[in-house]
Amino acid sequence: MTSIDFYTHITDPLAVAGRLVAKALARHGNVRVLTPDSATTDALDRLLWVQPATGFLPHCRVGSPLASQTPVWIDHAMEHQGPALVLINLHELPPPFFARFERLAEIVSVDGAAAARERFRFYRERGYELRTHNLSESG
Repeated sequence: MTSIDFYTHITDPLAVAGRLVAKALARHGNVRVLTPDSATTDALDRLLWVQPATGFLPHCRVGSPLASQTPVWIDHAMEHQGPALVLINLHELPPPFFARFERLAEIVSVDGAAAARERFRFYRERGYELRTHNLSESG
C-alpha cells in the first residue's frame, strides 16, 4: 500500500519539490512529479537544472524522447506515465494513479491548506498510512 507524506506550511513549493526530488532520486532511483499546470512544469524544469548548486537533477517532461533514459519525469497531465517508486504531487487533487507508487509526497503550500485537507481526508478514508511534516521553519 502506498505510504503518503504531507509536507505542510510551505512558502516555496518548488524549492521543497526540488529537495524532495533530489532525496527521492538518491534513495529510490526514479521519481515522477505532478504539477498543476504547464507554467509550474516550466518553473520546476528550470529549477532542476540549477539545483543543487553544484550540479543538476536529470529530468525531462513526460513524452520526451529521452524519457526512457531519464530518472525524473515532470508533467501536469492527470494520467499515469511510466514506472516509478515515488510520486511528488504539487496538484490540488489526488492523482487518480497514486496507488501505483510506493510513496506519495503531497506538497502543501500555505495557500493550499483547504485543498490539502480534502486530499488528506480522501486518503484516510481509503485506509492509507499518512504522515505529516510541518515545514513552516524551513520551507
